[in-house]
Amino acid sequence: MTGYGSGQATVTVGDARPRFDVEVRAVNHRFLDVRVRLPDCLQEHATGIESHVRKRLRRGRAEVHVRVTGGDAGLPRLDVSRARAAFHQLEALRDEIAPGDVVPLALLASVHELFVSGPGERVAFDVLAAAADAACDEVDRMRTVEGTALAEDLARHLESVRAKLAQLRLLSPGLVATYRARMRDRLERILADTSVAVDEGRLEHEVAIFADRSDIAEEIARLTSHCDQFGELMQGPGRAHGRKLDFLLQEMGREVNTMGSKVSDVSVTRVVVELKADIERMREQVQNVL
Repeated sequence: MTGYGSGQATVTVGDARPRFDVEVRAVNHRFLDVRVRLPDCLQEHATGIESHVRKRLRRGRAEVHVRVTGGDAGLPRLDVSRARAAFHQLEALRDEIAPGDVVPLALLASVHELFVSGPGERVAFDVLAAAADAACDEVDRMRTVEGTALAEDLARHLESVRAKLAQLRLLSPGLVATYRARMRDRLERILADTSVAVDEGRLEHEVAIFADRSDIAEEIARLTSHCDQFGELMQGPGRAHGRKLDFLLQEMGREVNTMGSKVSDVSVTRVVVELKADIERMREQVQNVL
């Protein structure tokens, strides 16, 4: 399912009030794929935000974009007292071993843990997460609207499949009688100019073989069961049924293909072709279901 959402939040860091704008764009995808793009000053939060968004979404490729304006809450800050102490120690070492030399400030870059997390950094992640939640809420609302429309469309196609199954139940019992009459008529025409009579035993044997090969009662029963399961999943509670629905449609397609290979009767073939069309439309739509 597709969806778009945005969220905003601010945090106070000293005299600054940076604002975080989070956008989430979700499109169809077989699995859940979250990609996060953060400004350089917030890169250390990338893994945390990705994990946070993964807990909110089900399936789809989601792109998370974050912008920060009005402050530098994510930037590390210089520990001034530690830097001053380190520099004084370097000067003392200079006076001891090389009096008069200049101590370059660049030496401070080699001092471990001289730059520390700013006081608002933890808050920055919490605020980012809150903005991401707001964006995911909007995505969910858009997906809910789309899901309602998809459910209605799938329900219509499911009823169409059920109606065609009812037609097949009416047509299938008459297939054997139709085949018997057709075979008898054909044999009688072939033997019309001869004194040979129709071999009733042989005719019934051929009809029995045809009846066994063209029996689609099991396929109809299984397809009916798949339709019932499909309807229950659509109406039942829970989330992320898309894969189950897709699997059921694959099985439904197999049953219809089997029926098509068993029966060559024109009336049944027409219904089978229409069934295939309905199931294919449903498979296209189910790709959008979570």
